Amino acid sequence: MSEKRGYFAFVFHSHLPYVLRHGIWPHGAEWLYEAASETYIPLLRVFYDLLAEGISPKVTLGITPVLGEQLADPEFKEGLRNYMVSKMEAAEADIREWREKGFNGRARVAERWREFYRSGIEFFESWNSDLIAAIRELYHGGHIEVITSAATHGYLPLLKRDESVRAQIRQGIRTHRRLFGRDPVGIWPPELAYRPAYRWATPFGGEPYDRKGLEEFYFEEGLKYFIVDAHLLKGGRAIGTYLSLFEGLRALWERFEKEYRELEERERSPHYPYYASSGSEPKPVAFFTRDTQTALQVWSREWGYPGDPAYLEFHKKHFPGGHRYWRVTDPKADLAEKWDYDPDLVEIPLNNQSDHFVGLIHGIIASEKAGSKPPVVVAPYDAELFGHWWFEGPRWVYLVLKKLSLSGEVESITLGEYLEKFPPEEVLSLPEGSWGEGGFHWVWLNEWTEWTWKHIYQAEDRILEILKNGPERAYAELLIKELFLLQSSDWQFLITT
Repeated sequence: MSEKRGYFAFVFHSHLPYVLRHGIWPHGAEWLYEAASETYIPLLRVFYDLLAEGISPKVTLGITPVLGEQLADPEFKEGLRNYMVSKMEAAEADIREWREKGFNGRARVAERWREFYRSGIEFFESWNSDLIAAIRELYHGGHIEVITSAATHGYLPLLKRDESVRAQIRQGIRTHRRLFGRDPVGIWPPELAYRPAYRWATPFGGEPYDRKGLEEFYFEEGLKYFIVDAHLLKGGRAIGTYLSLFEGLRALWERFEKEYRELEERERSPHYPYYASSGSEPKPVAFFTRDTQTALQVWSREWGYPGDPAYLEFHKKHFPGGHRYWRVTDPKADLAEKWDYDPDLVEIPLNNQSDHFVGLIHGIIASEKAGSKPPVVVAPYDAELFGHWWFEGPRWVYLVLKKLSLSGEVESITLGEYLEKFPPEEVLSLPEGSWGEGGFHWVWLNEWTEWTWKHIYQAEDRILEILKNGPERAYAELLIKELFLLQSSDWQFLITT
């Protein structure tokens, strides 16, 4: 790989909480089947299609351990195929219904749905119903990089005990190794949350005590990099009015602020990695920073790409099958005002938007001052946005990666490859925060979720005390498993949102 003017790194974070064997609908296994059929399979097909054209996708793919375990589960493999068959049958019923009612355009869309799930089944069966194997093939071939996360996506900055933080990270690495046959180089911190080393106390008060910075745990477990949101690089002042809304959150922030040493006043580019170090004993680990311009183009439904009037409307579905037959029309329009979806209309905005995005990447790189190494634009997203929420998203990803490969000056790269080629030159101390609303911990710690943390802290103390007494292995494993599940950040996220 010859040196380029700059690099671009797609990062797709794939995560769902443990839903297998907890019912089917609305928040049971069907949640997982939807994500697999609408996001994971379409993205994998994009990567393999690019490979067939001689283009290595070079994306970084985050698979949380709790998701990976489910994708490897025999019950998932059987359930996903049955789900896709049922969606094909629903499309068949819709074809008949729309034709009888004279809605020929909708009947053609129903035919598209039938083909969508038929081809999904074909891809799934071509890998012997093993999506982990399909991912592993790309990973071992050097075409993508797979990174890990905390075992059950625990919100690491708020966990009470260092033993809990270490266990979440260590189990995440072990699961990654077992599923993919190698150790991860990087980690996606749940919710891109970070906490430096300082004298910490729970939101409920008590005597402060020394806590390690999260980068120290990453260092000790052999991880080379993690990812943060842009405002952390700028000093972490994106918390807005949320501190005034909840006393416990304000107490945490004030305790952190008392000990945090500001970065020296100068603008640092988010397009280079740096080392993070906050403890008394230097244990630096590299971090990459989320680019805000590319983030806004995709995340904003109001004026980002997914809000184009021609695209498939996510919220309006035809029952009982649940297929969608309407377009966005206007992001602010009532569902009753949505026009019929026409697949023939989407290729123009897809081409225009992929051209715009590639141009944006080139512009960002061109605006960087010439330095000792080329910059990298890091674009991390929740994978489920592509295909599940934004149906046309995987096609857009394909076009972006293909056009970048033809552009010459900018090249796609995985974060691990960039780090190996261009290691950081500067060590920084980062503030506390996340990519959640308000930039701090509000989404996970507020008046609606405070009670959950009391139970988590009690469980941490009690279970760790029991483990010290050396219970039988089966009991110890069960206790740890239950604690991991209790610590999942999805509980607080679902309560708040």
